[in-house]
Amino acid sequence: MTIAEVSRKYEISADTLRYYERIGLIPPVPRNKSGIRNYDEASCQWIELMICMRKAGVQIEALVEYVELFQQGDATIDARKEILIEQRERLTAKMNEMQASLDRLNQKINGYEKVLAAERQLLNRRKEKK
Repeated sequence: MTIAEVSRKYEISADTLRYYERIGLIPPVPRNKSGIRNYDEASCQWIELMICMRKAGVQIEALVEYVELFQQGDATIDARKEILIEQRERLTAKMNEMQASLDRLNQKINGYEKVLAAERQLLNRRKEKK
């Protein structure tokens, strides 16, 4: 696939795709005889992984290190696994923090709903008395 096709497929700019490759966030993309990027299935899988990880807030540095280790071969499997475990722990902590924030927001909203419901009851009672 061309960079334009991949850009449309994953809804990210061609500049972002080039940037990902330049900084090592994805391995080098195969090129055709003219030197134009020709994204294959493996390249697309890397892009999907990086989009997913970035949306989750995984640090670029950790992902670049992961890709570098991947390119070194199977001798780095333990190190790659450790990076993923560390990132999972960070993500889990972040999710717990976000859940606590969501719980707090829900408490506040429920409190306002109770106040508003009480005000509506009071207004209804006043209207009934008239």
